[in-house]
Amino acid sequence: MQNLHLLRRDLLRIGGFGVAGAAIPAVSLSAAAQQNAAGAASGSVFDVRQYGAAGDGKTVDTPAVNRAIEAAAAAGGGVVLFPAGTYLCFSIHLKSYVHLYLGPGATIQAADSPLPGQTTGYNGGTYDPAEPKTEWDPYQDYGHNHWHNSLLWGEDIHDFSITGAGLIYGKGLSFGAGPHARGSYPVYVAEQAGVGNKSIALKNCRNVLLRDFSVLKGGHFALLLTGVDNLTIDNLKIDTDRDGMDIDCCQNVRVSNCTVNSPWDDGICPKSSYALGYARPTRNLTIDSCWVTGCYQLGTVLDGTFKKFPPDQRPYGTGRIKCGTESNGGFISIAISNCVFEGCLGYALESVDGALLEDVAITNTTMRDLGCGPLFLRLGARLRGPKESTKVGTLRRVLISNLTCYNAPRRQGSILSGIPGYAIEDVKLADIYVQTAGDGSADDAKIQVPEIADSYPEPGRFGIIPASGFFLRHMKNVELSHVEVANATPDARPAFYLDNVERADFFAITAPRNADGAFALHSVQDLRIGWSRAAADTTLASVDSKML
Repeated sequence: MQNLHLLRRDLLRIGGFGVAGAAIPAVSLSAAAQQNAAGAASGSVFDVRQYGAAGDGKTVDTPAVNRAIEAAAAAGGGVVLFPAGTYLCFSIHLKSYVHLYLGPGATIQAADSPLPGQTTGYNGGTYDPAEPKTEWDPYQDYGHNHWHNSLLWGEDIHDFSITGAGLIYGKGLSFGAGPHARGSYPVYVAEQAGVGNKSIALKNCRNVLLRDFSVLKGGHFALLLTGVDNLTIDNLKIDTDRDGMDIDCCQNVRVSNCTVNSPWDDGICPKSSYALGYARPTRNLTIDSCWVTGCYQLGTVLDGTFKKFPPDQRPYGTGRIKCGTESNGGFISIAISNCVFEGCLGYALESVDGALLEDVAITNTTMRDLGCGPLFLRLGARLRGPKESTKVGTLRRVLISNLTCYNAPRRQGSILSGIPGYAIEDVKLADIYVQTAGDGSADDAKIQVPEIADSYPEPGRFGIIPASGFFLRHMKNVELSHVEVANATPDARPAFYLDNVERADFFAITAPRNADGAFALHSVQDLRIGWSRAAADTTLASVDSKML
């Protein structure tokens, strides 16, 4: 009865009605979607047990689940209901106008993939084969090019959803090799035939809702969403061993109220790869009220014990929000607000494969115990894409405000770096407080940071930087207002290091002044510092190799 009550509530929400029955404007869903949702509310419910699913965690239920989905699709749409139980499955095929509802206590569990040297997995089953190779496969990592070798996948479908309080458990999926253990799970080779590589994969879809369920151990990607438009992701809890959600070449996307623990890879990761065979931007994306982290042992966020890794066993601790690295199509009109970072890396905005990364607003962020500086903005020239059309892109018009960061590491502050001849443009940072571990040495202050223009964009590759707070290089039109850098222990490096920067404004800046000053200036044009505790009011048309 509880399942049916919750199902009716969700159907009312999906069908265009509030819980109390108040009508929602019809523009919230297409007419076809409303019609099918209304039909489902009146009884078009397809219980997977009625189609032969055992739900005992031992029987392979894939045929029964797919029969239920096909029946719902054939009826013009409906709800496929998973009552409480564990449904052991290989590849599940999603369909248009079909709503999957995971009831409380329901788990869709990924059956074991074939081990190296084997041709079948659990009880002789396999996941759907990966798509054939294409000429553009080399332009992104293996997993981005394939969707069919997944636990749940859909391609060229529309008006569908997955909701409910249940769990998707990717126990038998490949997460890739690596030096860090992820429990007692075997390592499956992603490229091997029959191996499942991700929990949910969608390609070229529209009008999609993912809400309320949890994902444990999601494989290489808990969610791989490529070319998915009009996408809503709300109130998901993802506790996984690689990426949480990759939002690739998608447009009109809303991500809200999500929890992602991903110690070995990124948490929420917008991308714009060449996986569709052409460059398509991720555009009109909002991310709001999410918590991302990389410091909790696998599964302990979902079970509520929140066990952190011991210091000697801590993995990469990636867990962040990152635009990139795949960046062929671009990132346009991105808004991120009210997010919390813990025990992970900071924000990363990366254009290294020819992308236009522009019009980004980030506000109201708290960060704690980071593995790098809170901000990493990188315009580079990796240029992984068709040689004849892939040129250095742009990174411009970025506004970041109301950010507080506690306990950033000594090794690196924030890095904002273009490359020679290609500047990051029009960046405004306001109302920011960053407390670092400090303890940088005088030798650290003399380090020459490599350009590594064609390298993989990652803060750690730059090594120790000669600034405790912000390293700004190859930039044009940058403004910092009401920004404070505080070091937990004395740091011999300046708080700000500028190299090849044109028009830089610093207003109401607070930072420690070491013996030489707070600003290291190299090839800087049109500098203004005002009303600041870090340096006296200064206006310079040109300055090089000077400390202030």
